[in-house]
Amino acid sequence: MKRPLLEVKNLKLHYPIDKGFLEKEQNYVKAIDGVNFSLYENETFGLVGESGCGKSTTGKAIMKLIEPTDGEVIFQDRDISKFSRSEMRSVYKNIQLIFQDPFASLNPRKAVGKIIEEPLIVNSNLDSKARQERVNELLETVGLHAYHASRYPHEFSGGQRQRIGIARALALNPKIIIADEAVSALDVSIQSQVLNLLRKLQRELGLTYLFISHDLSVVKHISDKIGVMYLGKIIEQGTKDGVYTKPLHPYTKALLSASPAIKSENRKERIVLKGDMPSPMNPPTGCAFHPRCFAAKPECNKILPELRDVGDGHFVACHLYNE
Repeated sequence: MKRPLLEVKNLKLHYPIDKGFLEKEQNYVKAIDGVNFSLYENETFGLVGESGCGKSTTGKAIMKLIEPTDGEVIFQDRDISKFSRSEMRSVYKNIQLIFQDPFASLNPRKAVGKIIEEPLIVNSNLDSKARQERVNELLETVGLHAYHASRYPHEFSGGQRQRIGIARALALNPKIIIADEAVSALDVSIQSQVLNLLRKLQRELGLTYLFISHDLSVVKHISDKIGVMYLGKIIEQGTKDGVYTKPLHPYTKALLSASPAIKSENRKERIVLKGDMPSPMNPPTGCAFHPRCFAAKPECNKILPELRDVGDGHFVACHLYNE
């Protein structure tokens, strides 16, 4: 049986809240509350949900940019969630991050060539000439030119800056790239160019992606498998075709109904959810989605549903599918 390249088990990130003088119990913001998924070689796992659901925090916790509270992150048969900062240096050669804001993630005081070269200086034994050749190669790989190496980030468009971010992520030949809202700050036409570049790089370099986004159409375009997050938990997970053609969880159905469709036969009847996403400081009892759910049952506000396999690798956490 094929083993996953990266396996996330019961990952949690709970932020303690300062207690008042008379409060006896410590309260927590449960930003991530038991996330589980597996990422296989040369595939793309799309993590999707509303803002504040915990998807970006999940990506940062996997890389230990934020220290997780509990759980395991298994990479190459090792639980990297327990690694020290020095031990994580070897992991960062294999797992890289593409940030949401291509301008804020690039040092404005450094030329692009120096930005891309920095990981090579820290993590490789290449001499100056070999590093420069590698920088030029990376720029060409992402659709730029070697002469761009002497320019500064402000001299590029948003799409070009994101290509520079991709080049930097590729510098050490990683196995996994975590793309955190990598195209959400770009115009729609530029989004498609960057997505096509990511798919091309995946084919040519054998990359594996964790693609984080709130945009369902973008996730559908690039992903093989999809996990839908709500208030710190994955509530539905399956193949791209399974989730998009036969969504099971009421929340997933509502998200897909709000996604625009060009062809009239592909348009779904709009499902309007009541209220806003609850605060992770004070989540509802039982299923966190039940206050907004149009199909809630009596047990939904009392019993937390488990993520269970309903067939064909499709998982859902909903009391509608308990039997």
